[in-house]
Amino acid sequence: MKLDHLEALSALALRAAADLAEPASRYAALVKEALAAGHTVFFAGNGGSAAHAQHIATEYVVRYRPVQRGAAAALALTTDTSLLTAAANDLGFERIFARQIEAHGRSGDVLVVITTSGKSPNLLAAARAAKAAGMKVVGLLGAGGGPLRALCDVGIVVPSDDTAHVQEIQLAVDHWVCSQVEPGL
Repeated sequence: MKLDHLEALSALALRAAADLAEPASRYAALVKEALAAGHTVFFAGNGGSAAHAQHIATEYVVRYRPVQRGAAAALALTTDTSLLTAAANDLGFERIFARQIEAHGRSGDVLVVITTSGKSPNLLAAARAAKAAGMKVVGLLGAGGGPLRALCDVGIVVPSDDTAHVQEIQLAVDHWVCSQVEPGL
């Protein structure tokens, strides 16, 4: 028995390593610059991408590798259930992330939106709110990037329509970015 999923992922990873090197480097530079200047990096996504947002924010606040370093200002916009349910109820689900950006986002901060489709209305609204606040927007995207791609300062579009593979590559890219940013913290 062979693991076709892993073989396909391996081929995609090799392609992504070549195709995504330049935008991933720009993503890392934006995060380094923002954190060095005392700004915050915000993460948002839905479903599995919400879990990814929480995972990566934690890597910055706590640590990615077992080294002693200071905390970095990173926040997943997916974790406050009272805020999320109040915003969804009172403002609409499309506004759950944008409202938080309006409250906390400042010029110089970075918003990282994570999606396999690039079509989520709440991520589109968050990106628009971030741009209005003078923030930079990074998109970890799949399926060609969708309409979200046009709102990103850096779009990292995984060259696949397979949701599972897109998510796996997005996490690998974020781990690489952490490895580039952490030594300067």
